[in-house]
This record gives sequence, structure tokens and C-alpha cells, in this order.
Amino acid sequence: MSIKERAKQQLRDTGESVAGALFERAKKLPFFRDRIAAEYDKMMVELRKAAKPYGEEFPGCVALPEHGRGRDEVLAQMRDLHEREVSRWEEGYVSGAVYHGDSDHVRFLEQAYAVHSQTNPLHSDLWPSITKYEAEIVAMTADMLGAKEAGPGAEVCGTVSSGGTESILMAMKTYRDRARAEQGNDKPNIVAPMTAHAAFDKAAQYFGIELRKIAVGDDFRADVGAMKKAVDRHTICLVGSAPTFPHGVIDPIPELAAVAFARKIGFHTDACLGGFVLPWARELGYPVTEFDFRVQGVTSISADTHKYGYAAKGTSVVLYRDKDLRSHQWFTLTNWPGGIYFSPTLAGSRPGGISAACWAAMQAMGRSGYLEATRRILETGRVIREGIEGIAGLKVLGDPLWVIGFAAVEPEAVDVYRVSDAMSERGWNLNGLHRPSCVHIAVTLRHTQEGVAERFLGDLRAAVARQRAREA
Repeated sequence: MSIKERAKQQLRDTGESVAGALFERAKKLPFFRDRIAAEYDKMMVELRKAAKPYGEEFPGCVALPEHGRGRDEVLAQMRDLHEREVSRWEEGYVSGAVYHGDSDHVRFLEQAYAVHSQTNPLHSDLWPSITKYEAEIVAMTADMLGAKEAGPGAEVCGTVSSGGTESILMAMKTYRDRARAEQGNDKPNIVAPMTAHAAFDKAAQYFGIELRKIAVGDDFRADVGAMKKAVDRHTICLVGSAPTFPHGVIDPIPELAAVAFARKIGFHTDACLGGFVLPWARELGYPVTEFDFRVQGVTSISADTHKYGYAAKGTSVVLYRDKDLRSHQWFTLTNWPGGIYFSPTLAGSRPGGISAACWAAMQAMGRSGYLEATRRILETGRVIREGIEGIAGLKVLGDPLWVIGFAAVEPEAVDVYRVSDAMSERGWNLNGLHRPSCVHIAVTLRHTQEGVAERFLGDLRAAVARQRAREA
């Protein structure tokens, strides 16, 4: 980013901050407060309709039934609701959300969960099988993400969490506690690009850490120079994404990790989206920026098994370069009247069946399964990207492989949000984003089905044409 462009970005950021402050003040004035409340009420009506579409057909249960309902009746209602909701994602109308979805795979995961539905990893003495599954989930993920090439002294390890957000929370808490224990750092900060996942904001709020968000370059990748300047003696960690959620681009991880390594601070690669795609993309010959433990300076990685790892929802992995760093993640209490209490993640009791189903998914997929799934996804991603680039009025943001963000070439000519609304009317569920105004589609195996990419592009062309006609 040039000096002129960086100045423009700073002005935009300043403008947003000023506008936000003015809005907060305006909300306190009676006239504006009433207008905002009226608009809020209208918005909430629409949100409630979307979130609770069943109305009187299935009255809400606000108290326990006096007598238990028959199990067949309960299951019949649940199957009815399931059938109403399954078609959109099964037919590939949804961005992300369900990453595998093949009926045989789903039934396999359900069976694996059922075998271990009563287990709890908190009681490893009762269910050592879950401990085995989780240890092997961590080991398989670490192997995939460069553990063997991590260099001298590395002993990559980690834990299973409930999802990407918890993995990120745990990593940031770990860096905070290490800095507190080893350096007496009581004013910790994290330096991250503005495109980093919202989980870093949540971690900062939960754990009392300052989050320094840095503008990205024109390619939507982290600005290494700007992030380097933001580092000070209280910085505990730098962050990069592989890829970013909004635009699907990979931050310059080697360069950012080098800054962290030189300053002897942590570097976290958020590979929640890409951890189970990029290693196979690299093997397939795609140009992939290095991002894992092969990169000196990368000290932790988050990777979601419940996304492109094709496990059931509710699992992720957080990895650390060595056990000493991981030790700061644990919570241990030795003087509680209830006995010694120990927990590696935020939760105490956890559903062991979810971890069992994750292990089963990874075993069933194998290297060849992940390689083939990635090949199909990236080929479909290429078709969709090229198709979007061929639609007059739209442009692809950055250089994505399968999480493809697009915006209007001329926002005054095409309102990309109205385009997204038109796609919703055609059954699509896409992700609306901002800064800049844009939309993205995260390609999954659902989109690799015959005809889905073509249907998406056809509907998108029609939606853009309709919007352009309205604006003319």
C-alpha cells in the first residue's frame, strides 16, 4: 500500500470512528432515539420472522409438558422440521455452513456419535477411548500442518476444542498468561489485520487484552510494515489468517512470523477455514503461501475439523509449537473442596461423542479423501471465480481460491447488497460483508455437485442485470 493509499485508508478509518462517536451521541437525543427505536422495531419484526418461521404450526414450549410426550411423537416433529430445512444446503444454495453433507457420510457420523453419546472427556478414567480419539485428532492435524518439518526443539502438540472461536480464545489466553508469568506483562496487546476473525475481538474482550487492528493492503492481505510498527514491548502475539474469512486471501504469514520471531513473541495462524484445504491444495500444485509450522516463528495454529475436516459440528483443534507454551492454556485448581480440578479448555464436561465422530470422519476420509475433496472444491472455486469475473459490473476481491468475495466495480451503478437480496429471493444464502461493501461464497462439497456452480452464476448474472436495470 502506498503512502497516499495508506493515508486514504486512515482517513476512512478515522471517518468511521468519528461517525460512530456521533451516532452514539445522537442516540441520546429524544428525536433520534425515537427514530432509531422505530427502525429497530421494524428490523426486529423481520428478524423474528426469519428466526422463528414456524409460527402457530409448532407453538413454542415455554414450560415443561405436564406429562412427557411419546418418543415417536417427539421424533416425528423433529423429522418434520428437519425435512423443511435440509433441502437448501443439500442442493448447494448455502455459502459454507455444511461442508460435506453427503447422506452416507452424515449417517456414518451419526452412528459414530451414537456409540459414544454418553461419554465425557472430563472423566478420562471412565472413557479413555475419548482421550485416545482426541490425542489422535491432534496428532493427525499436527502432522498435516507441518509438525515433522517444524525444526529443532519443536514438539507440536495441542487440544481439541468446540470450534474455531474457542481455539482462538484458548490461544490468546495462552499468550496472555505466558507473558504475565514470564515477563510480568500486565498491559498485553495483540496486533492483527482488520480482516482477522471476530473471535480475536471476543478474546480481547474476555481476557482484558488490547487488540490493535491494522488496515490491510489493496490485495486485502495484512500490511507487514504497518503491523511491525504497531508492535511494542507489551505485544504478546501477532495474527495472520490462512485464509481470511471475508475475502479468502492468505496473509503473508512468513513475513509476519519473521517479525514475531525477531521480537520473541507469539505468532498465531488462524487456519480455521484453510487448515484442512491448504495442505492438499499445495500437494495439488496450487500456489499456496506457507502458513503452518514449516514457517519459523509460527507458534500456534487453529484449524477447524468441523469445517473442511468434515466432522460433525462442534470440534476444532488448537496447536502449539511446544508443550511449554501449551501449558499456559490449562486451568488447574488443587485446593477446591471438591478435589483437584483440571480442564484444558473453556468447558468442563464436554460431549465425547462429538470427538469420537470427528476421529471417525478423519479416519474414513484419509489422505486420499481430503485430496480428492480439495481437488473438487478448488476446481469449482475456479469456475465460480472466473464466472464472477465475467459478469459486467462485478469484481473479485484479492486472489482467492475457494472463499470468493466480490463487489461492485462501480457501487453507484450496482448495489451489491441488493444483488445479494435478489440472490436470496432465488434461494441462495450468501454472506454479506463490509469494509468494503461486498458478498462472498465459501465453496463446499455441496457446490461441486453437477450444475450447482452454473446455477449460481446464472442466478448471479440475472440478479446483477436486474439491479443495473433498476439503477438505470
